[in-house]
Amino acid sequence: MPTKSYPPAPPLFRLDEASPRNTVTVRFHDQPITAPAGTSVAAALLMSGVAPFRETPVSSAPRAPYCMMGVCFECLVEIDGIPNRQACLVPVRDGMVVRRQHGAAALPLAPCTATEGEGHER
Repeated sequence: MPTKSYPPAPPLFRLDEASPRNTVTVRFHDQPITAPAGTSVAAALLMSGVAPFRETPVSSAPRAPYCMMGVCFECLVEIDGIPNRQACLVPVRDGMVVRRQHGAAALPLAPCTATEGEGHER
């Protein structure tokens, strides 16, 4: 699938320069982004003018964070090669690689490890 290119958006909010913080550098589509340590991936991307974060599977409509608390799933991105990560719930760490998510992404299912009596019938 071809990758769409989006121009940078104006930042939705800015870091208060009066309060010094430790910073980390993450990469978004091979571009370095510096953000305060402990900030969510979503906040770091929004501070850097990144929008949209993903495209819907059906119509490829652009999406960006909405609730910033893990309820809406509009902020799904790929983080370190793992798709469907909620950017608003993942704190940034130095060296993290983030990519825009295009459509739906399948996740491998972990094998069931429940034993009899734990809610799984055999």
